[in-house]
Amino acid sequence: MTVILIVDDEPLQRDILKTILDGEGYETVTSSSAEEALIRIKQCNPDVILTDLKMEGMDGIKLLESVTGETFKPAIIIMTAYGTISSAVDAIKKGAFDYLSKPLNKDVLILTIRRAAEHARLVKENQLLKKELYDKFRIDGIVGKSERMKELVEIMRKVSGNSVIVLINGESGTGKELVAKAIHYNSPRKTRPFIALNCAAIPENLFESELFGYEAGAFTGAVARKPGLFEAADGGTLFLDEVADLPLFMQAKLLRVIQEKEIRRLGSKESLTIDVRIITATNRDIEKEMQKGNFREDLYYRLRVVPIYLPPLRERKDDIPVLAEHFIEKYNREFGKRIQGLEPISVNALVNYPWPGNIRQLESVIERAVIMSDSAQITLDDIRGELRTAKIQHHLEVKIPDEGISFEELEKDLLRQAMTKANGVVAKAARLLGMSYKTFWYRWDQIDQ
Repeated sequence: MTVILIVDDEPLQRDILKTILDGEGYETVTSSSAEEALIRIKQCNPDVILTDLKMEGMDGIKLLESVTGETFKPAIIIMTAYGTISSAVDAIKKGAFDYLSKPLNKDVLILTIRRAAEHARLVKENQLLKKELYDKFRIDGIVGKSERMKELVEIMRKVSGNSVIVLINGESGTGKELVAKAIHYNSPRKTRPFIALNCAAIPENLFESELFGYEAGAFTGAVARKPGLFEAADGGTLFLDEVADLPLFMQAKLLRVIQEKEIRRLGSKESLTIDVRIITATNRDIEKEMQKGNFREDLYYRLRVVPIYLPPLRERKDDIPVLAEHFIEKYNREFGKRIQGLEPISVNALVNYPWPGNIRQLESVIERAVIMSDSAQITLDDIRGELRTAKIQHHLEVKIPDEGISFEELEKDLLRQAMTKANGVVAKAARLLGMSYKTFWYRWDQIDQ
């Protein structure tokens, strides 16, 4: 319910206002002075303050100035019998939501209160959403306890306080965009936009208009001016994911933007100054792309002022149990479950799996396990099918050569590899290939070792 604080040193006026607003369904609190109102504000956290301008001691303007530091600033409406333009303008300039002249018109009062309450609701909702966003992407919220992740967090802390260009390198699914968002939302630019573009998903002929925008008539179909992503991100951060896929002609244009801090819309003769932090990411080796002539050397060194490497999950096994617990908590909340972690054998299975899809794959496996599990903890049966399917799919990425292949020889080779990895233990070799002991032994017995 919307809470309204009525501040007036005239008892009759307070009572009339309270009666009217109670009748409209608001929760009202009254105060006979601005000094008392400051105490009431801390007690009831009002959404709207309706205050007289002229009062003994602190007046309405001083009260207005005194509540500017509140976490959720109420919408303040000033009432006065001294309805001069100068006092109205002064109150609005100092942050008042609106201004009412006495004697008050009931209909105008109710309409103004309604608008102020809606404004306060939107402001509060916006601030809560921003807080949730900052909490979600806070640097100390990056999940991981391994030394490599501790080093990463320290680098992120150092670069978040300025606008230095960062190049993030890592395999797909390692969390490159999460790191980029954490840097942005812990920087002085956090209240400005974070705009992300996947360079691999944009057709080559649309890059320039996407990044720089265009004027009406710049090309067929350009019926109106459209700002590009650099303009949309002004004051904030532009995240260019898969930057190694940027065409060479756009690499030259991006280099110029970095150097000149200016852009020019398609079809325009005027340059626009922009203030944008650039963070890029790739899962490819850009130095190899440079050697092939696919990436400009001068751009590469401008982008890697601070390079950040995100290790694959298989190289940070200490973090796997921590991440798994994090995802269990997340999906417990989402699906209303109460699963209490993983059985030790399940933890072992997760740690020993190679995770070709990295964190994204781990999250998917845990999400399904939380949905499907009927146990107090995630069991091996809850995850074994997912891991085996993923492992098979990963190995099936091997392509058959044009000249063909002998399936019989391939099977023999797999059996031999399994026995080597298992140090000759048949039961272990069978598990490696997802076979029963009996099936493996039968096939092993058929080949010439």
